[in-house]
Amino acid sequence: MQPDYNVGALAADSTGVPAGQPEHSDVAGLLLAAGQGSRLGRPKALVEIGGMTLAERGVALLRAGGADPIIMVTGAAPVSLPGVITAHNPAWQTGMGSSLREGLETLPADREAVVIALVDQPLIGPEAVRRLIAAFTTGAEVAVACYAGQPRNPVLIARAYWADAAAAAEGDAGARGFLRARKDLVVAVECGDVGRPDDLDTPEDMVRIAALVSDADALTDQA
Repeated sequence: MQPDYNVGALAADSTGVPAGQPEHSDVAGLLLAAGQGSRLGRPKALVEIGGMTLAERGVALLRAGGADPIIMVTGAAPVSLPGVITAHNPAWQTGMGSSLREGLETLPADREAVVIALVDQPLIGPEAVRRLIAAFTTGAEVAVACYAGQPRNPVLIARAYWADAAAAAEGDAGARGFLRARKDLVVAVECGDVGRPDDLDTPEDMVRIAALVSDADALTDQA
């Protein structure tokens, strides 16, 4: 889903952020994985692509990008993964907003920021997470991954704004209400060279994205 806040209000992008995992981040990872996947016909968290479920891929994305610990919000289907803190959202049917609130309330007290990712975007690469964390370590309090200048996911939010983000999370909007309200804080981090934010919503999406994931995994194996 495309965000409806104004990209023109974002600060200059951070393509100059150095690659590589930050040495010190204090940043947690939050994976929203509660949806039923009504158009797909099954919960997205359980969909398997390239030998891994989307839940496993989402956790791996955040972990490889330098986030720790990882919190996964579940709902439509029970999911449990090693080394992951699971938070069940009993109100998952009300939309992504309730999952974001549940996840933010579960975050450890000693983390200074969180990177929020969606389970249905398996083409996003861990370098996007690294760049958001790097932006945070150099002063950004809210950072959004952008692709060809368009803001998508993941999103980083500093602890000082977790309560505001939770309060603004309604329906299926996730963090968008907060991002619209606090455009002054948002730093755009260009990530179009390291991934793409395609949503996996339908069986047709799954076939197309599975082929792209297979190609990407093959290139990684050859590296």
